[in-house]
Amino acid sequence: MDILCDIVQALFALAALGLIVVLVAAHLTAGMVNLTRHENEKYFLTATGERKPFPSLHDPFSRELSVVVPAYNEELRMPVMLDEAMQYLENRQKQNPSFTYEVIVVDDGSRDKTTEVALRYTNKYSADKVRVLTLVKNRGKGGAVRMGTLSSRGKLILMADADGATKFSDLEKVEAGLKDLNTGPENLAISCGSRAHLEKDSVAQRSMFRTFLMYGFHFLVWFFCVRGIKDTQCGFKLFTREAALKTFSSLHVERWAFDVELLYIAQCFKIPIAEVAVNWTEIEGSKLVPFWSWLQMGQDLIFIRLRYITGAWKLHSPHKTD
Repeated sequence: MDILCDIVQALFALAALGLIVVLVAAHLTAGMVNLTRHENEKYFLTATGERKPFPSLHDPFSRELSVVVPAYNEELRMPVMLDEAMQYLENRQKQNPSFTYEVIVVDDGSRDKTTEVALRYTNKYSADKVRVLTLVKNRGKGGAVRMGTLSSRGKLILMADADGATKFSDLEKVEAGLKDLNTGPENLAISCGSRAHLEKDSVAQRSMFRTFLMYGFHFLVWFFCVRGIKDTQCGFKLFTREAALKTFSSLHVERWAFDVELLYIAQCFKIPIAEVAVNWTEIEGSKLVPFWSWLQMGQDLIFIRLRYITGAWKLHSPHKTD
């Protein structure tokens, strides 16, 4: 009996030591918010090749909608998405001339012709409607979305993936979800596209190992960070300008798990969040490496919560825009 007690005590001691080690590691390896821009990242090119400075999210809005498209080596997939988006946006503007928009393509340090492809749309539609932000170094999807968001002019800001997996006209659905929320006097709200309604079909097509990884990821999201949102990873999210400023100003994670931190920050600030079912189709060419990307995301999820608990990361509440 004494031996059993000793074993139990030893296991508790090891568990406590392991927790302390993880907490210390999470705290010491925490990176700060990196909002520093290379000089070239402060400007966009017009159709005539003139360099003009990007505005700031801190400025008052001057467009109804900004669409931020993160793109890494997307010269092949992006044209399909941009053609669909521009057709929808142009038709909407024709039907309602007061509707104004911009699309900001953020080339996340691509090694292909992503910037050149995006600039064709600047030449076709003008730099007032399509702007290209080319990052000097790869930051990761979260870093690219943040840099594009901080350069936007929209009253509403939509994050949309370059692969076109979500039907762009579903913007109307997430807009309706946003309108149903009580934004309060600070006009804070987020509407997330969701693929949760497609989960049963996706499980049937996945291997048992990938299904295990998916449910493991969902558990970690729920346990450590975000409650009440079934699909945190759909790349189709709509923010009020004020909500974007409040969340992106505190964002630290720049890789795949950035969506989770964004929603964690939003829930800490008690920002209302809607989850809206959207049409979604898996597109070939994903940058996710099934096992290693999930492993990295799992580590990020654990460290997100621990870094806020230990005070390594703090929530930043910027001044709201007018």
